[in-house]
Amino acid sequence: MKKEIAFVSDGSVTTPIGFLAAGVHCGIKANGKKDLALIYSERPCIAAGTFTTNKMKAAPVIVTQENLRPAQASIKAIVANSGIANSCTGKQGIMDARETCDLVAKALNILPEQVVVASTGRIGIRLPMDKIAQGITEAAKKLSSAGGIDAAHAIMTTDTFPKYGAVKFKLNQTTIHIGGIAKGAGMIAPKMATMLCFVTTDADITKTCLKKALSNAVEVTFNSITVDGDTSTNDMVVLLANGAAKNERINNVSSDSYRLFEEALTMLLRHFAQAIARDGEGSTKFIEITVKGAVTEQEAKAIGLTVANSNLVKCSLFGGDPNIGRIAAAIGRAPARLSAEKVSVWINDTCVMRDGTIIEFDRERLRSQLKSSPNVFIQIDLALGKASWTVWTCDLTYDYVRLNAEYEI
Repeated sequence: MKKEIAFVSDGSVTTPIGFLAAGVHCGIKANGKKDLALIYSERPCIAAGTFTTNKMKAAPVIVTQENLRPAQASIKAIVANSGIANSCTGKQGIMDARETCDLVAKALNILPEQVVVASTGRIGIRLPMDKIAQGITEAAKKLSSAGGIDAAHAIMTTDTFPKYGAVKFKLNQTTIHIGGIAKGAGMIAPKMATMLCFVTTDADITKTCLKKALSNAVEVTFNSITVDGDTSTNDMVVLLANGAAKNERINNVSSDSYRLFEEALTMLLRHFAQAIARDGEGSTKFIEITVKGAVTEQEAKAIGLTVANSNLVKCSLFGGDPNIGRIAAAIGRAPARLSAEKVSVWINDTCVMRDGTIIEFDRERLRSQLKSSPNVFIQIDLALGKASWTVWTCDLTYDYVRLNAEYEI
């Protein structure tokens, strides 16, 4: 089915029919960069979301979960600010998040409960509600079908580039679009969601199918990346569907149309997940780790993420050092079944361990590869079963330490 799905050139959250967006500077960021995004659907949307598993949930996460909870929830807008997280701000933070929904509702003539609210940035600081109000008013006036990329810029914090994209595919003779924007570069180790990601589609699809597709897609994409092992208080992925494509409704999770929709959604979210790993704070290398031959997929994933979260492995790869012992040690401490004498490892196209033993290989050639290439591919074969999983991460550099020692947005 993959050949039926294509990326849309310069696609974004406004590629699906009936979605508008804007990104403006409301005054949170002192550098004058955009810091407030607004997304609006001309038609009511059904919605699905996944959220941080961090127990210190930020106020906007709590309010958005409240707005999405009713079975008949109808969403028409998303508002997100960057620069301040509105996290660990107590009851006042909840009030500020709800007031933000009220401001959007007034500007767009909708109900407050039809608004998804999100924030990202420094924790422990209250939102400047006068600036938020001014920004919402300005963004509402600037909403357009060309505003998706501005919205992507407006949710950035330490990101070095905006993350946006869209895919399209046909159901019978009807073209369906799925588009989105995302942000993330640090505090990336999600357990259920990740950073911020807002996705839209013009597909006509039931809420049951929408929720299942998002849950499945997030598990193999955003839940399979890590930059630094920290899970944010503000993570959320929200998917809106407005039905504007007027396709035959997707209402059966066993149908070919559902499977194609989930595949297209996964393709787009993988694009975002890999972009976030590539943009890891201070990183110089994108690292893909594939574990195969595991007993279960969850055990394969556990080994992949244990290697990906190893500071020693990440530092070695930054330095161009093929330190196989560090990879082996990470494999061995993962919560998964393995037989040490069966484990084999490849870095790029070089086998460095066979049947549990580090073997002779052209160390200088591999070192040269690691130093010169921005991409590293690690394959681990446990030779126990048929399950596999792929995770993505980046190296750990001097600049990561500097950025987080001097953190300021």
